Amino acid sequence: MASFRTLTPVLALVLGLAAAPLAAQAKVLAKVDGVEITDADAQAAAEDLGAALPQHLQGPQREAYLVEYLIDAKLVARHAEKEKFGEGPDFARKLEFQRQKIMMEALLTKVAKDATSDEALRKVYEEALKAQKPEEEAHARHILVPTEDEAKAVVKRLEGGEDFVKVATEVSKDPGSPGGDLGWFTREKMVPEFSEAAFKLEKGKLSAPIKSQFGWHVIRLEDKRQKPFPGFDQVKDQVERYVQQKAQAELIMKLREGAKIERTDAPPAEAPKKN
Repeated sequence: MASFRTLTPVLALVLGLAAAPLAAQAKVLAKVDGVEITDADAQAAAEDLGAALPQHLQGPQREAYLVEYLIDAKLVARHAEKEKFGEGPDFARKLEFQRQKIMMEALLTKVAKDATSDEALRKVYEEALKAQKPEEEAHARHILVPTEDEAKAVVKRLEGGEDFVKVATEVSKDPGSPGGDLGWFTREKMVPEFSEAAFKLEKGKLSAPIKSQFGWHVIRLEDKRQKPFPGFDQVKDQVERYVQQKAQAELIMKLREGAKIERTDAPPAEAPKKN
């Protein structure tokens, strides 16, 4: 599934936004001089802290940490207000930025939620399925040895009736393929010399010794097939992210097209060309 290209920095800030659940009745967790701290406040703090929230804290410990954080935040913020940190153009500018950011995230979250109906997801999946080009896969085993003479000796043993898995276990230098089994692979997954030899074979046949950058291979083709397209349930999460990001990007581009945008900052310098 091809990913949708992120078009602006704004979209990069909200990739992965999930639709927020409907607010339930807030549960009061603490009070500071009569001012309530609720579970909704704790959730907002958790979202804001993100990776800064200690990941080892879960359940009641996590909630307790957030409540302590919010108590301190309220006390410090109230003191800062007495010291008039909430006044002046710099504070107003920062406050306005945060207000716009929250509204932006809320709108883009709604856009993402509205775009991800089951019908829309299945439509994108079906379009991707139709666009999928047939691609051949091979399932093969191989035995890797350092020299051509050793490879010829392997062929002789196999043609003499010895079990491929047994010989591979005894002599192959490829620890990543137990019994020589490479599983299913497409042509580009292997080095060209290997792929060319493997895909020419008929099912159950052995190759002559093949040299690659890794050594000498003896290959047995187990089977061939057209590469299957993953089922909807296997890629549903990917499709959902694609649909959400596409909907968000389309909204942003539509808004940009309808606005008069003037840039007065200097364009970024071009990266130096490599010789």
